[in-house]
Amino acid sequence: MSSGRIAVYGGRGALGSACVNYFRAANWWIANIDLKANPSADFNITVPSDASWTQQEEHVMTLLNTGLQDNKLDAVICVAGGWTGGNLCDNFSKKSDVMWRRSVWPSAIAASVATKHLCPGGLLALTGAIPALKGTPEMIGYGMAKAAVHQLTKSLGAENSGLPANAVAVALLPLALDTPMNRKLMPKADFTSWTPLSFVAQLLEKWITGQERPASGSLVALITEDCDTQVILSETEELRKRDVLTET
Repeated sequence: MSSGRIAVYGGRGALGSACVNYFRAANWWIANIDLKANPSADFNITVPSDASWTQQEEHVMTLLNTGLQDNKLDAVICVAGGWTGGNLCDNFSKKSDVMWRRSVWPSAIAASVATKHLCPGGLLALTGAIPALKGTPEMIGYGMAKAAVHQLTKSLGAENSGLPANAVAVALLPLALDTPMNRKLMPKADFTSWTPLSFVAQLLEKWITGQERPASGSLVALITEDCDTQVILSETEELRKRDVLTET
């Protein structure tokens, strides 16, 4: 008998795969929604990359109806995303379009999934970014997309958003995640300041099971120093004390 049911949007990426593996090991039923299947998941929905936003949503909804067989989800976790740099002079529209498709579309579709399939009191977790709490002139498309996810989260946490009763919507705001690709691209970086993927998975499990949940609509920053990760609400002054939001 499973511990419950979770949909992971972006379950083939580094963080998504870590979540799928962690929750499968804890006997959760997992649906992976991504451009590619994850063989560790119980059920896979492969999203056609060339489809429109509405077509992708219809595709996900149709197949998830089949996979769930009238069961409800305890959590919908969206960790789809990516990164691209560049200012207005560096293929701004093209790069912004890519980030919108990778961050905003999946987050919005995950929210739609939650309205129909999330159980009352369930968790919807999206993925924002600490840099998008301020201006991002050297990565405008990225910052714009992540800021949209922040706004979506706040709207979902407000009354009459359409989420099931007592459901909680939060956005995780990592500063740097300890992924194999990040280590490859930045081999000389300080890895002790990167948040382990296992920490994120364990934090999500706490929230799914009702432990230490933030208020719905919260933007929750993850700050790691000397291998110690702190969970900080973005509305507090703690981020500024750590110079995370200092304008450059």
